[in-house]
Amino acid sequence: MSDANVKEVVREKYAEAARRVATEGKTSCCGPAEAETDSGCCGGGISSSAADLRDPVTRDLYADAEKDELPADALAASLGCGNPTALAELSPGEDVLDLGSGGGIDVLLSARRVAPGGTAYGLDMTDEMLLLARRNQREAGVANARFLKGEIEAVPLPDATVDVIISNCVINLSVDKASVLREAFRVLRPGGRFAVSDIVLRGDLPEGIQKSLEMWAGCVAGALQESEYRRLLAEAGFENIDIEPTRVYTADDSRDFLGEAGIEEADLQAAEGRIMAAFVRARKPA
Repeated sequence: MSDANVKEVVREKYAEAARRVATEGKTSCCGPAEAETDSGCCGGGISSSAADLRDPVTRDLYADAEKDELPADALAASLGCGNPTALAELSPGEDVLDLGSGGGIDVLLSARRVAPGGTAYGLDMTDEMLLLARRNQREAGVANARFLKGEIEAVPLPDATVDVIISNCVINLSVDKASVLREAFRVLRPGGRFAVSDIVLRGDLPEGIQKSLEMWAGCVAGALQESEYRRLLAEAGFENIDIEPTRVYTADDSRDFLGEAGIEEADLQAAEGRIMAAFVRARKPA
């Protein structure tokens, strides 16, 4: 399968997720679109208002006070594995860019934290998600957010534009992660911070998972090994690199968010403890 085809599968998955929010108020990305229960994948937050039903990737990422700030559709369309807005320690006056902003939850939360004086940018390649994000922005009454169409491998912003890069389990979906990290470095100002949530691997995945394009769109098959992530960040120019596990998934967890894609039980057992959600930090030299 070519890189272009992988990208198109990812694009269609997230377009489908946005359409499902518009028509049904829920998403389903990690498993088949026909799934009966609310489920999540990766790319910008939590999956739906039915918090107790969410899979282990998307469960309990945001505090109730944060959820109360946002329209229901921003929550329903959000598909991440962490809460980068809280961990990035944003301050008023900073400019922040969310790579793969989806329905806009992390952009809207960030915009409130950098006001007054700061701007939160959201970048997404999917028209349906951008339409939904802009609608959520209007409903939230957030003026200092901008949603841009583009790809995270080629950010449509000038050099040294932002103070902070965030992302919520989207970088793992890219087929050219080195370009993503170089672009993040380019658009950061000197001393700027890279503060993303992502799926990271500790150990090789079984071949059955690696070959599943469904799982690429659902965040796992395209994830980097921890050592490779560190290497690519350093090659892009970053320093003070740190990868902090936030959740290490068990075989039972993996069954919840991989099983519906047809992954064999033996492969699920072999993936025990090798898949983790992590907070990835780095800094551009001052």
